[in-house]
Amino acid sequence: MIVSRLIKPAAVAATAFGILMLPGILAAQAPSRQDAARTSTSGNYLAARHAGAQRDAAAASTYYRAALRSDPKNPELLERAFIASLTEGNIDEAVRLAERVLQTKKNDKTARLVLGIRAIKNKQWQSARLNIAQSVRGPVTDLTAALLIAWTQYGSKDPKTAIDVIDRLQGADWYATFKDLHAGMILDIAGKKKDAGKRLEKVQKSDATALRIVEAYGSFLSRHGSKDEALAVFQGFEKALPNHPLIVDEVTKVEAGEKLPPLVQNAQAGAAEVLYGIGSALGRRGGEDLGLAYLQLALYLEPKHPLALLSLADLYEAMKKPQLAIDIYRRVPADSPLHRNAEIQLATNLDSLDKTDEAKLHLKKLIEENPTDREAIMALGNIERSRKNYAECADTYSKAVSLIANPQKPNWLVFYFRGICHERAKNWPAAEADLKKALELYPDQAHVLNYLGYSWVDQGVNLDEGMRMIRRAVEQRPDDGYIVDSLGWAYYRIGNLEEATKHLERAVELKPDDPTINDHLGDAYWKTGRQLEAQFQWQHATALKPEPDELKKIEDKLKNGMPDDNNATTAEQNTKRNGG
Repeated sequence: MIVSRLIKPAAVAATAFGILMLPGILAAQAPSRQDAARTSTSGNYLAARHAGAQRDAAAASTYYRAALRSDPKNPELLERAFIASLTEGNIDEAVRLAERVLQTKKNDKTARLVLGIRAIKNKQWQSARLNIAQSVRGPVTDLTAALLIAWTQYGSKDPKTAIDVIDRLQGADWYATFKDLHAGMILDIAGKKKDAGKRLEKVQKSDATALRIVEAYGSFLSRHGSKDEALAVFQGFEKALPNHPLIVDEVTKVEAGEKLPPLVQNAQAGAAEVLYGIGSALGRRGGEDLGLAYLQLALYLEPKHPLALLSLADLYEAMKKPQLAIDIYRRVPADSPLHRNAEIQLATNLDSLDKTDEAKLHLKKLIEENPTDREAIMALGNIERSRKNYAECADTYSKAVSLIANPQKPNWLVFYFRGICHERAKNWPAAEADLKKALELYPDQAHVLNYLGYSWVDQGVNLDEGMRMIRRAVEQRPDDGYIVDSLGWAYYRIGNLEEATKHLERAVELKPDDPTINDHLGDAYWKTGRQLEAQFQWQHATALKPEPDELKKIEDKLKNGMPDDNNATTAEQNTKRNGG
């Protein structure tokens, strides 16, 4: 999936949002209201707490509200029900609960923010400002509040005050990017072309690869500058991040002589852009709770905002909630340039739910509709590779390769993946050719160096070059447990047990929960006479749930030890040497 980049602030402090740091609660399968009604207050409360621990906001919200109906004056139940509703994305319910929260806790900052956003949606600009001004508590919320208030001033037909609000805001250096972008967008739709151009040009020069900045300035130039100037801005982005669907679509339109509309066209859309921009940045930097709340509020204002939808789905994926991600991907508008990306990512989440056949059919349908869609072909190959359908994935990646007229550096990955599939399908000549091609396109790529170097050492060919390549991979990624394991196992294969043990011990430190690495260290211990330690490592490896065929081999070693003439196991035992 192409991950949309809005803005890259030098640092975004993931400030705690107070009660948003309650146990994580994300929606899944909610119980019916009737089921909750049949449960006691204490039962509903305990069920809600359990749902919260499972990151199931829909269930948590249902149970907390059921408990609240039985005990309506309980402030803890009210607060938790409010947060669960907000996190679930049920903003209408969150608004109702926020009003009740403020009856007993007038300074609740989260409730104030929610009511402020509701007021923006209703174009009640003064009420929005009053509530949002009371929602601040730190660097992120200060910035958010200032930008939201600026958009309410624009909604009140006072763009001058809106810009003053933004310019008066003092704070961290990374504020400047957000301030200039939103000031530029307000000035643009307010008809202040000269000032808007200065702001947007300034922020674009500070980061020519931030998607929303490029879109804002490029669209501005298409209307108030020249076609060539607009294309230059978009093409600068393309050089760094090629084939982004939104940029491809905008370039096509500009080349056809179209003038692109402003990135946002009213105050409500501007407020949604604030919440999306900061929310997506927070989600990528560990501030999942606040990021999730901001994205849900952005979608309350602009339900079809495709980037907010993709960011929310991406956040659900990071939180290992594939069904939630699927539900969000299905909301991406069919006419959006990002719809196809959403469909591809939807398939990968189906696979995460072990609905692999459905995922494959979904992707094959997309490929039938557009046989040149490399993204969909790669996604299908990745699923087949992860499911160990190696002959199939080699064929699928070959379809992607056939679409590349002149392979460039970014294409190294498809050759690397196809090489893995060929190697696992016992077609070493084809695998070696692909791995060499991947290195030709991307010299010194650590994973490819590791895979090819290890394969050579394992086969007893090109030993010096193979060891050099693995060492180079470790130099680049010294804390990658899989690659360090490869170096240790390569030393084991050539009989240098002292070096093998040293590096395998380091690999286990880096990746203590990997059964293959623990198994390797057990083998090295056995060969150096440390048989009790070997038994311990093998026993630990069995507890880490290795693949069934590997489990059988480890259990055999636990029972019988290792024969004296067995200096190494076969290559098939070591498929996790690089996570491929």
